[in-house]
Amino acid sequence: MSALSTVCGYLAEGIEVEDTFAEAFGMTAARLIVTAETAAWARIAGQTATGYATSVIACDAEAGVERELEPDQTPDGRPGVRLLIFALSRDALEKALVKRVGQCVMTCPTTACYNDWPLDDRAIVVGGKLRYFGDGWQIAKLVGERRFWRMPTMDGEFACEERFGTLKGVAGGNLLFQGTTPTGTLEAATRAVAAIRAQCEDVILPFPGGIARSGSKVGSKYQMLRASVNDAYAPTLRGLVASALPESVQCVYELVIDGLSFDAVAQAMRVGLTQPDFRGLGLARVSAGNYGGKLGPYHFHLRDLLNPP
Repeated sequence: MSALSTVCGYLAEGIEVEDTFAEAFGMTAARLIVTAETAAWARIAGQTATGYATSVIACDAEAGVERELEPDQTPDGRPGVRLLIFALSRDALEKALVKRVGQCVMTCPTTACYNDWPLDDRAIVVGGKLRYFGDGWQIAKLVGERRFWRMPTMDGEFACEERFGTLKGVAGGNLLFQGTTPTGTLEAATRAVAAIRAQCEDVILPFPGGIARSGSKVGSKYQMLRASVNDAYAPTLRGLVASALPESVQCVYELVIDGLSFDAVAQAMRVGLTQPDFRGLGLARVSAGNYGGKLGPYHFHLRDLLNPP
């Protein structure tokens, strides 16, 4: 892409929408519910369990709090949060969940952890491995066809479901907000994140606050790196590389969206693109990142999101 790329439409105040697409990949996903005695402790457990999970470039998973749940929405009638966790394979997802639930949820006061996806032959074992923490004092409880393990803790016990369902999710939907000032561009991206989180289900934005500043490309001049700076979108490198940015753009922020289905990611991108009020922020263009369509099987064309059938 270049600064001369074509435009497929406009937002308020003549903000360009580039005629391009986001390229996303399949990843194995799990959806789980964490509850606690209070909403505050459920929130703490969820945020801790989904930390250091922005990108599988360097993390064991991509994860986030999808939403907070009222007591009547959880299995045990307590406040909770719903988490989405994505990994490159079922084996990698199981390892990540066992570590994250064991070290971040079981350790958090008053919590319990439940599977929130149908079980089939793709299920992974989580509570069934964490039970050994009980050192022989753990107790199994069967509720219908669901098995739970209860491990003694210093404040009572920790309950965790034995198996968690998995599915094939979609990771890497994205929007690139390009503006004339860092302050205005960050506000535009922040408004897009807020709209997605308020209106969309079954998606997460795994980067800090939902926003990434260090967009990357595949590969590097250094062989030990899998990814490096996306120099085409770095304003300070304009004139030194083949820049994708117009002269007016001084800042780019990226939203990365992972979801449980193609439609969930598409809807989140549509909301982030069309629902916020971007007026007065100096936003010049919204684009998306891709690899020429050669790597990821899921393509989200901005023209289709801007003008749905």
